[in-house]
Parts: sequence; structure tokens; C-alpha cells
Amino acid sequence: MKYKLIIPLVVSLFVLVTITSCKKNFLDINDDPNRVTENNITAELIFPQAASSVGARAAAGGSNDYFRILNQWVGYWSVAGDYAIDQTQSTYNIDNNFGNLIWFNHYNTLFDLYQVKVKSMANRDSVLAGASMILSVKLWQELVDMFGDIPYSQAFNNDAYNLPAYDNAKDVYSSLLKSLDTAITNMSKTARKNFAKVDVVNNGNTLKWIKFANTLRLRLLIRQSQVSGFNPATEIAKIIATGGVLHSGESVSVNPGYTNSVNQQSPFYGNYGLNTTGTDPNPSVRANAYMVSIFNANSDPRLSRFYAPPTAGGAITGTVYGLAAGNPDGQHSSKAGPGLAISSSQSQWIYPSFESMFLEAEAIARGWMPGDAKIAYEAAVTESFVWLGVPNASTAAANYLLANPSANWANSGTTVLQKAKFIAYQKYIALTEIDPLEAWSDIRRLDMIPNKGYISVNPARAAGNTLPTRLLYPQTEYTTNAEHTLGLGTINAFTSKIFWQQ
Repeated sequence: MKYKLIIPLVVSLFVLVTITSCKKNFLDINDDPNRVTENNITAELIFPQAASSVGARAAAGGSNDYFRILNQWVGYWSVAGDYAIDQTQSTYNIDNNFGNLIWFNHYNTLFDLYQVKVKSMANRDSVLAGASMILSVKLWQELVDMFGDIPYSQAFNNDAYNLPAYDNAKDVYSSLLKSLDTAITNMSKTARKNFAKVDVVNNGNTLKWIKFANTLRLRLLIRQSQVSGFNPATEIAKIIATGGVLHSGESVSVNPGYTNSVNQQSPFYGNYGLNTTGTDPNPSVRANAYMVSIFNANSDPRLSRFYAPPTAGGAITGTVYGLAAGNPDGQHSSKAGPGLAISSSQSQWIYPSFESMFLEAEAIARGWMPGDAKIAYEAAVTESFVWLGVPNASTAAANYLLANPSANWANSGTTVLQKAKFIAYQKYIALTEIDPLEAWSDIRRLDMIPNKGYISVNPARAAGNTLPTRLLYPQTEYTTNAEHTLGLGTINAFTSKIFWQQ
């Protein structure tokens, strides 16, 4: 069966089940094979939709979703001159309604993955359970990195906890590391015969799943690199012992059968390439002039892969973030380029290979892992060129690394922190439009960008030349889960830091 035919069916069926499943015995009627019940919607049916949703989180199209917001905040995107700027986003004066969509989309996807794990374990399908756990770790970490303390251990256990308590963010991180231990153990067992068909992410490659789990483990560790007294040795040993992290050509992506039909396009292409009628689905989203200037200043050939020439013709052109008037309009500014928006059937990235390789390069530079930091770093940069489809990628990357002072390892500094910032800055460039949350996290962790050109020019912006340190809890949490949310105290978007910020 082709999965592209399953996607809308699974979504609609699963929504029906989740709406009704909170009422016990609601579906306790005579068995009907054509009726959706908790028993006949299996983990194998839920997983492709849940995995696709993880990919969609990395390419969300909504104006209030973190992917677009953070792409603007960190300097990757801006707004076309013929559209009004969003005053809340461009001033950073965020409120408790600002993060609603982000919060709910992540929790909705996590609930689907939780159902996969529960149903898989009940069916003794350890491998599928492991896959759902690995994807869940990615989203749980992202929630912590955006909001701090979150409902975690009591989440989704509605029978026991109608109003889940908030877990300490650091404790969630520790629990996620343990969850990866279990997931890797599960992945080491024999997969069911149908796993390769159900697995729309890695097509049944359990070794790649384990490497992905190790990459997420390393991301959890790297995020805590500036925490005083932090020692990652035990966790690093686990990474090395189980095959290491994702390397060249090992990107993790999802593709259940994307095609050029309504609601079936690959998420990034459908949001920022062309819709099914051949028109621009987001004509207000344009390149940020700050990022375009960085690529031009360094003669970086990735510019034409990240961004496309304006429809009206001419050179790749960005707009200034937060500028109320004077920006070029959508016809005269650049949208997402052919290295990212490839086709309606393209696989949607969940974790690019080069991003994992940058993590490893920093870990080596910090002395956490064995290897040569220079070689690992240059391999990560080269993989970025390859991943984007730059012509003659290896040669182009070598020229870039040699000619560009900000990329030449000779200028990486002498201290561990200097080298970490050097690597993270090049990771920031490589992540353009791909993973803005990782870029925002690195900015908060290391403040590694040489200038503040990514900051909005809106004169009404809050807190000077800094980005918020976190998002605020949704207003609905204060309304429906007030006891636990209010117990966290006053949360400020600029001064209430995530635990790994020092």
C-alpha cells in the first residue's frame, strides 16, 4: 500500500479516536470492523502520521509557529516590503498567547508518539516503540529549550493526572538521556517484518536509528556545555560504544509518499516552495538582508542554494527585519532557494547529517570525544555544501574554508571556548532556514555571532540588542492548569533563563 494514500486517512481516523478516547466505554459496542476503535487503530497506523508530524514541526508554515518566528529572530528570514511587519515578533514583546501554537503542536505530536510506544510495547514490538521514543526525545528537548520546566512525567496519563505537574527542566534532560538508553536497547532487538514499510523515516535501518539516538544524546550534552561542573564522560562513552553519531550521507528525514496534491506535499516545499497551483504559498517570507550580506561578504556559494533570485529578476536580495517601510516588495526580494525547496515529493529533514557533524566537532574540540577537531569541523562544513547540492561541493567547500577568515581553522583560537564559538558560528551559517531553534539555542548558550546584525531594527523592540531567553507559557496553561503553572512563579521572557544558560 502506498503511504501517500494513508496520510489523510490516518490523520482523520486518529483525530476521531483521540477526541473520543477520553470517555471510557464510549466505544464499547458490538465489534464493527469498519468502525475506528482503540483496538483496531494500531501503532503501525499511527507511526507514519506521527513521524510526518515531527518533520512538519521542522518546516511549519504558520506565522505563529516557532519555525518561522525563530528564522526571523536569528537572522535567516524577514518580511517582504509589501506586507506589514508583525509588531509582537519584531519587537520581542511576547505575551502568554505568543507560544500557544508551538506548545500545542509539539504536545499533539508527542501524544501520537506516546500512543505508538504504548501500543507497540503492549504488542511486544520493541523496535517500533524505540523509534517513537527517539523521535519523542527530540521534541521533548525542544520544548525544554523553548519553555524551561514543562509537564513531562505526568503528561498523557489523564486517568491519574488531569492537571499534570511541571517537571524541572534539568530533570527532564536527565530523564531523556535514560529514555535514549531504553530506546537503543529496544532498537538492538529483532524488528518485525513490516518495520521497514512502517518506518517512513529510516526505512527499517535500525543502526541509523541508534546513531540518531546518539546524536540526540550529544545534543543534550552539548546544550549543557557551559553549566559549571558538568561532566559528560559517562554519556559520551555510551555514544562511542554504540556506534557514534550521524555522519556524511546519514541525514534523518521522513517521506511517507509526498506528492503534488493538496495536503500531501512535502512540508517545507508546500510551505515555502510552490503550492499545488504553482504559486508562492508564503509571499511575505523573504531572505533576511543580514544573512545575504554574510554570504556575499564571504563569496559563499551556498547563497544561491539557500535563497532564490527575486521573481522580478536581479541578484538575491533580502529585507531588513523589523523595518516598517522601505524594504523591497515580494517580487524584488528572495524566497527559499533550490537547495531547500526542491520538489513537492522531497523528503522532509528531521535531522541533517551536517548538524550532527558540527556537534561532534565541538565535542572533539572540548576534549569530550577522540579525534582531530579541525578535520571534524571541516568535514561538517563540507557536508553542508554537499547536503545543499552546491556544484563541485568538496572543492567549493575547500576554497571557502581556506579563503574565508571566519571559516579558516587557523583562526579558531586557542581556548576551548573560542573553538566552540568558532564551530558554532559556522554551524549557525549552515543551519540557515533549516533549524533556527538550534541557532537560537547556540546564541543563548555561547553568544558566538560576531555582531548583532540579526536583531530587529524595530525601534519599539524590548530589552535592547538581545533576543528573548525563552518563550512564555501559553495562557491556556494559566487558565486550565493554574495551580501548577502559577507555582513556577513569575516568568520573564528576558531574565528567566533555561537551566543550561549561564
